[in-house]
Amino acid sequence: MSIGLPEFVENPENRCPVVLLLDTSSSMSGQPIQELNRGLAAFKEDVLKDAQASLSIEVAIVTFGSVVRLIQDFVTIDQFTASRLEADGVTPMGEAIEYALDLLENRKQTYKNNGILYYRPWVFLITDGAPTDFWQGAAQRVREAEERSRLSFFTVAVQGADMNKLRQIAPPQRPPMMLNGLDFRSLFVWLSTSMKRVSSGKVGEAVALPPVGWGQITT
Repeated sequence: MSIGLPEFVENPENRCPVVLLLDTSSSMSGQPIQELNRGLAAFKEDVLKDAQASLSIEVAIVTFGSVVRLIQDFVTIDQFTASRLEADGVTPMGEAIEYALDLLENRKQTYKNNGILYYRPWVFLITDGAPTDFWQGAAQRVREAEERSRLSFFTVAVQGADMNKLRQIAPPQRPPMMLNGLDFRSLFVWLSTSMKRVSSGKVGEAVALPPVGWGQITT
């Protein structure tokens, strides 16, 4: 199939899509949201150091607080702008996960329609709380998608998170990880390093907390 959209004509590289699914509820106010903002800036800075990764890694950001909001649609890292996040509201985590999964499926279809190959997508959930809405359906979708190798779902718990519910949402083979204090910077640098290895095809090289099945390319 011929490449159509201008973004793919200009950059036909294989894509490594990642959705950052970020809790911006009121419990994240103060230092947590400040450190999260710093972490996002560090992520962009680190990816930009790698020319191949800058062309391949695509990032979308979905936040959930007072509402579920797409604050950054999929773009390569050079186009990525981390909007200043603010904390407010409750924790509609179930709705946010469903939204992120739909967003990802739509992006994958866009790749296919334009003849672009892509690596297995990642969804990266960060939360310090528990869902305040119906989340069981979202959890089932996550598990089914993992079982079918359609994505890799990571769950990062900040202090105060409901680990019992997060264990039910996270895939059994990849249980929730507890963040070290508010060290979002190290977390995002790890994510950047991992994604850079995927984009360079170095799928056999280990990094800390190696994900299951990373780097699998999809046609």
